[in-house]
Amino acid sequence: MCGIAGILDPTGDRSLDELASIAGRMADAQAHRGPDGRGVYADPDGGLALGHRRLAVLDLSDAGAQPMASADGRFVLCCNGEIYNHADLRAQIDAARAYSGRPPIVWRGHSDTEALVETLALWGPEEGLSRCVGMFALALWDRRERALTLARDRMGEKPLYYAARGGRLLFASELPGLSAALDFSPGVDKNVLALYLRLSCVPAPHCILSGVRKMPPGRLLTLRAQDLASLPEPKTYWSLKTVAETGLAAPFAGTDEEALDALLERLRASVRGQMLADVPVGALLSGGIDSSLVTALMAEAARGGAGGPVRTFTIGYEDAAYDESAQAAVVAKYLGTEHTTLTFRAAEALELAPRLAQAAGEPFADASFLPMLLVARLTRGQVKVCLTGDGGDELFAGYNRHVHGAALWAQFSGVSQGLRGAAAGLIQSLSPRAWDRVFRILGPLLPKIARQRLPGEKLHKLAAALSVRVAPAFYAALVSAWPDPGLVVPGAAEAGWALRHSATWPSPSLCPEGGTAWMQYLDTAWYLPGDILTKVDRATMRVGLESRAPYLDHRVAAFAWSLPPHMRVRGGMGKWALRMLLDRYMPHELWDRPKMGFGVPIDAWLRGPLKSWAEELLDPERLACEGYFEPAPVARAWAEHQSGRFNRQYRLWPVLMFQSWLENAGISG
Repeated sequence: MCGIAGILDPTGDRSLDELASIAGRMADAQAHRGPDGRGVYADPDGGLALGHRRLAVLDLSDAGAQPMASADGRFVLCCNGEIYNHADLRAQIDAARAYSGRPPIVWRGHSDTEALVETLALWGPEEGLSRCVGMFALALWDRRERALTLARDRMGEKPLYYAARGGRLLFASELPGLSAALDFSPGVDKNVLALYLRLSCVPAPHCILSGVRKMPPGRLLTLRAQDLASLPEPKTYWSLKTVAETGLAAPFAGTDEEALDALLERLRASVRGQMLADVPVGALLSGGIDSSLVTALMAEAARGGAGGPVRTFTIGYEDAAYDESAQAAVVAKYLGTEHTTLTFRAAEALELAPRLAQAAGEPFADASFLPMLLVARLTRGQVKVCLTGDGGDELFAGYNRHVHGAALWAQFSGVSQGLRGAAAGLIQSLSPRAWDRVFRILGPLLPKIARQRLPGEKLHKLAAALSVRVAPAFYAALVSAWPDPGLVVPGAAEAGWALRHSATWPSPSLCPEGGTAWMQYLDTAWYLPGDILTKVDRATMRVGLESRAPYLDHRVAAFAWSLPPHMRVRGGMGKWALRMLLDRYMPHELWDRPKMGFGVPIDAWLRGPLKSWAEELLDPERLACEGYFEPAPVARAWAEHQSGRFNRQYRLWPVLMFQSWLENAGISG
């Protein structure tokens, strides 16, 4: 895991030393991503320079340093990520060269980067990447053709930003890497700002800065000098839509037990592959289904090995409404892991909150970014690599909207608008806090499936969705922070996202709108890479920790899409397949509990210790002067929140994170 950066400037306006200096400065702005080494490469003939910051995980010697040239010297690679099947790729390369009569490669070391650069050199970027199992964002320079290829992994685990200006191209792992280039000073894209207010993140290909793009997952872009005036669209080398349609069109034909066995073998292979490293490896364990199954498979793989028990890490809360640490400790004890818990203390969190936007490098408003940063810091103190349960919810139907949302849409989509409006009014007649009290009183009488954290918030979100007429609007209501962000950002026309691009969805005959699979697809297309994986990448990389996600092995993902519907949702519960697998490893009473998530009490903090900080950032005169937000709707949300009747943290936090980022970004209104 590393930080990459570079500049392609065929104009001839800069000397080789200047190009190298720019690339080095861009890389150094991301030094937290790679504290173990620094490398710069500059091509005297191509007007190109690459910068790299290294987090050494495989082959800790200089043989694994980057930027790395291919054995024949034609290609130079700068990569952030891990290629888990690098040993198999070496064998494929040796066999292919022997078959064609070419001399064997004299391998310099055992890094995955060396295997990757030779794979791309032998088969080209598109076929080469199709052979890779892993996560990556990379830049490949072809010295002979003077062509630069940028690419991102299939699921979007690793980030890559790029921008063309004045006949030059800049790229970097994080936005501050681009900003480190001397003449890089774009303004805020208000259309993207409106989208950010809706989603609390900025999904690819958009970026908060005008003219900057994020490489979408599963895409690559090859550029020559003549392409820099008007950048072409990236090319798809792996398609989520194709994978989903293939799986849905030909569901697994065997028995449930056979499907579970096949899934287990794929997960075992993924976990074993991702446990390989030349540094200590651990796991983030919440005690929920996804992370518990990953930990169980790690413990199984480690059993009998010389490395000792698996090390696991979790975060606990002083507030019992958010605390899952006791559950995680029970799972860890049963699995025999060496477990560490960090208690999430309000004082430490409050001190960190105003610096979250700086740590993210861009506006990012998932409040769980804060505890993620803290648990990453804890974990990095003992290991350098951690496995996570990310992707389990999206691929195996783990969110409430996959289960209850889809069922509700099927039930009320044919009900009259009048009846739906009446139901919404009834729900909204009580405040979220009042509903929470009702659920506490009725708690012992409610089925386990109805015991949710913050039920009042969920009911009010449902009420907002009841009046819509079509499935896309229903989904939008479930995931939106601001229901109409165009009214908050003056002069903005909200940028498009996955929900607005129906041509990219799987065929309706295979994946009906409003259904579980359809919602899973949308979540995998934008929410997983735009929010979840962004959060994990920025938090772990901030402290030089590499995170790996076994569920996101593309072979596991493809198999997940082939599971029949009843193996996704059954008996009103999601992730049925993962539940059944976890049952094979531990008693279900150890892990079978309501989903709590990874939240923090932002709502209470904004009425208490963070109130003065927030009021300064949300001052109406300040907002009016800057020109990014209409002061009136923000002031109304703030007043409603302070009244205690409503929890408006989901509207206020995106505004606060943007304002905080703006303070440090050097951008004026």
